[in-house]
Amino acid sequence: MRRAPRIVPTGPADLARVVALHRRCSTRTLWSRYHRAMADPGFYLPTLLGRPGSVHLAARDTTGRFVAVGHLMPDHFDVEAALLVEDAWQGRGLGTRLLRALARHAVDGGWETLYGLCLPGDARIDAILRHAPVPVRRVAADGAVTASVRLLDLAGRLPAAGGRR
Repeated sequence: MRRAPRIVPTGPADLARVVALHRRCSTRTLWSRYHRAMADPGFYLPTLLGRPGSVHLAARDTTGRFVAVGHLMPDHFDVEAALLVEDAWQGRGLGTRLLRALARHAVDGGWETLYGLCLPGDARIDAILRHAPVPVRRVAADGAVTASVRLLDLAGRLPAAGGRR
């Protein structure tokens, strides 16, 4: 029986593993995450992983390799969530698990709204959002969709930190 990847905190010390994950992802997957072509991940990831007040989580497989990563980045009273799941691991619920873990951090952090940016018609993100325990508000503008939830609505619908539902 194959064990599911474990969700673990990550940060600047894990830069090499996060860069390796990005390099294993297809152009399509990276476009879905960043909405543009990106330079060498070794160039922009140190800034992302070192962003003050952010929370970074990774899904680590049994070999220790990161197969997905999620980021929670403060934005005044709101907080932005962003996910990247390696192509070979998509469709297995890993993005949903990461988003739930990030949402728990957002609730515990006291922010008002959790939001994420996605491209219109992104079926993978739509699949993740269908698992949200509360209604997701979507607003399209400037070629992107902002999907958001009020954290007050979400607070009672998530398992306690460290718990499972």
